[in-house]
Amino acid sequence: MSDQHGSTAEFTTAIGAYGVELEPSEISQLSKYLDLLYVANERMNLTGVRDRDLAWMRHIFDALTLVPILQQSQARSVVDVGSGGGIPGLILAIVMPDVQFTLVESTGKKAQFLREASDALELKNVRVLAERAEILGAGNLREVIDVVVSRAVSRLPSLLEYCLPMVRQGGHFVAIKGEQAGAEVAASTHALGELRGVVVEQIRTPTGTLVVIEKTGKTPKRYPRAPGEPERQPL
Repeated sequence: MSDQHGSTAEFTTAIGAYGVELEPSEISQLSKYLDLLYVANERMNLTGVRDRDLAWMRHIFDALTLVPILQQSQARSVVDVGSGGGIPGLILAIVMPDVQFTLVESTGKKAQFLREASDALELKNVRVLAERAEILGAGNLREVIDVVVSRAVSRLPSLLEYCLPMVRQGGHFVAIKGEQAGAEVAASTHALGELRGVVVEQIRTPTGTLVVIEKTGKTPKRYPRAPGEPERQPL
């Protein structure tokens, strides 16, 4: 494939330097995922990165920066909140076949893409839920998930209320953030206290900042609030 020579060269070097080893079959699967993403992107907005070559770093590498954290935490169950085009959830599922991934995406047509893509990639470790995170965090997924991840969904004070209720005590929520990570953490003091989370690490990567939050106790029953409330009135 043409992208094996040019566009993946920087990616292969970067991911090796980061300490994540990939099999040739996984590289091939990741390339197929990008094919599916860009075909679907012609009919719906899944990515603003128009150049497929740039997506190897902007999307694939960025998602895979989570791999060491998931390995260290020995996660068996991972939820990706606001999965959109499958970043990071589908990408992680390709390279971590022994981990069960649940992709949460409330927009129906995006959820349908996630289902079709996981089928096309023959991923047995993926389920897609077309539901609001607030509903799941108050219901079936409440405090049972090892690690919840999220990328490019919302500012941290709101995002914490979407995600922390799903995390089991002692588990983690990891947000992929950009330049404003520090400011968002500073604005989240009240939300962290209310939802029973503590920031244990902020890891700068070549493509962003990983904010790692440990769940230290049970989230009070009043959280998450009704769908839309965390965004309208962040804690």
